[in-house]
Amino acid sequence: MFKGVSINVDFYSGFVYNMLNLPLELYTPIFAIARIVGWSAHRLEELANNGKIIRPAYKPAGGDRDYVNLSDRN
Repeated sequence: MFKGVSINVDFYSGFVYNMLNLPLELYTPIFAIARIVGWSAHRLEELANNGKIIRPAYKPAGGDRDYVNLSDRN
């Protein structure tokens, strides 16, 4: 069974780059630079917290829901 392509924000970044008339050759370097900045910020935060692994708090937007058995799901 084919599920298709799962898209994320990076998928849409390509459209923005195209609208900005950036050369196709710059798409990957721009993507990599953005990732390196994020990784660096994460590492600096890790060092500032004595090497503890930092996980963002999960705050669901919806309320609590009852469990539904797999066989009863749509």
